Amino acid sequence: MTTETKYMSRCLQLARNGIGHVAPNPMVGAVLVYDDKIIGEGYHLRYGDAHAEPNAIDSVKNRDLLKQSTLYVNLEPCSHYGKTPPCADLIVKNNIPRVIIGTLDPNPKVAGRGVEILRKAGVEVVVGVLEKECRELNKRFFIFQEQKRPYVLLKWAQTKDGFIDRKRADKSEAPLAISNEITRQLTHKMRSENQSILVGANTVLLDNPSLTVRFWSGRSPVRIAIDRQGRIPSDFNLFDGSVPTIIFSEKFNENEHNLEFVKMTFDEHCLKNILTTIYEKNIHSVLVEGGASILNSFIEAGLWDEANIEVSPLEITDGVKAPVLNRLPVSQKIFEGHDWLFFENK
Repeated sequence: MTTETKYMSRCLQLARNGIGHVAPNPMVGAVLVYDDKIIGEGYHLRYGDAHAEPNAIDSVKNRDLLKQSTLYVNLEPCSHYGKTPPCADLIVKNNIPRVIIGTLDPNPKVAGRGVEILRKAGVEVVVGVLEKECRELNKRFFIFQEQKRPYVLLKWAQTKDGFIDRKRADKSEAPLAISNEITRQLTHKMRSENQSILVGANTVLLDNPSLTVRFWSGRSPVRIAIDRQGRIPSDFNLFDGSVPTIIFSEKFNENEHNLEFVKMTFDEHCLKNILTTIYEKNIHSVLVEGGASILNSFIEAGLWDEANIEVSPLEITDGVKAPVLNRLPVSQKIFEGHDWLFFENK
């Protein structure tokens, strides 16, 4: 491991502390190094707060050392006024002579302008250290900026023989318990790490879910339901006002506290239009938790980036068939006999 990759790895480690708190901003960590020793470090703590660079600079006890230090940061310093001042200007102001950057910022408001500000001020800039890892960390942010849509994650649990539930008529029948304690926590961890969670009307009618984070710490995602015919009763958990909720429907309804209805046409473009609307609401990721019909729709349209499938050793011989991905998993983990398969749609 080179010196540059060592300190960039530390930036990535710091940046991960912001997961679930900084969206739709990217996760960023920064490290200041003098004489091959870290003299300051910081990360973007939460959306609207100071970025990683000023936090790292503020942590340095001897400010005179900044003039002889190297700043490492996994994403290009911002160059525009948003909720905070430009980080590129702050770096120049503090006379930091050298900056090592993991990857450029795809945001059109930055996109090379941060590097340009630094170089025009005489700062030595190196770009591309651990670039693949830096992009992977902020994959949601990059998809959001480059493809103008949210990052789409599919998630479901199924039995060994390929079913996601027994056949049920309504919510009076309890859903099939597939997940174990560990995988249930992992599912809620995923909820906390993504800005929104999406289900169809059938799932809501059968399960009356809360779609909140309960078995992990963190914020609950924005709840999204596709309810074409307006079938979800107003006394269901989705309408309790506890979490911002969006309902896509052909029906028109008045918005209420934390509840927004979006009227739309359900045609062959409806999924793309739903993702576009989510993007326009500045939501950079959506976790699709089912049921089978909604999941299959995203799979058939090719509108997904990753899928996380839990496979239980349980067998039931009949029920609601699980979606099928005709590809091999990228990775596999086992949690107390339950396989957790990870797929990518590059």
